[in-house]
Amino acid sequence: MMFGSGRNGEKYFEGFREMCGYSADAAAFLKEILTDYDPDRIKQHREKMHAIEHDGDVARHTMFRKLGKESRLPIEREDIIAMADAIDVVTDSVEDVLLRLYMFDIREIRPEMIELTDVMIRIINVLGDAIDEFPEFRTSKTLHEKLIEINSLEEEADRLYIEAMRGLYTDESMPSVKVTAWTHIFVYTEEVADAVEDAADVIESVMMKNG
Repeated sequence: MMFGSGRNGEKYFEGFREMCGYSADAAAFLKEILTDYDPDRIKQHREKMHAIEHDGDVARHTMFRKLGKESRLPIEREDIIAMADAIDVVTDSVEDVLLRLYMFDIREIRPEMIELTDVMIRIINVLGDAIDEFPEFRTSKTLHEKLIEINSLEEEADRLYIEAMRGLYTDESMPSVKVTAWTHIFVYTEEVADAVEDAADVIESVMMKNG
């Protein structure tokens, strides 16, 4: 079934917006944690972050329950599933970063981490803008620009990641165990931007399919 409007369509579009909102909430909370970092509160922070991630899962499952009962859909069933899954991965990826801070018992935050997190917030917010525009993708004058902006921000995250890794491996004062820990953390942080770009690719694919 092709793209369409109406109550059924808006229901799914609102579901995408809700899920993307949880991704933004998770990223903002991570920045809050890093800005006033207290390693002794990470376990407590994990519980709140997991609650955000869980709310995102609930929104996704609610959408899928509706999907199983309806025959008239705004876009193809598999496209709805692909978009929901891609957004869900973004929220999961943010939680994964916090889990690594806990797992490796990080006591101090490297400044590069703040820079990467700032880009994370920006790219997720742009994804939210793209989701807002998606219902009008045939006539929207800004949706394509948002997808290009996501690509540019992912490239910026790549550049910051490369410099963060170089700084890490040229810091002779850093114990090898912490080098290993921060390697994993930087990888997982950069993967959030990759997840957003993957979601943007799904959006673009659906646009082309239904154009």
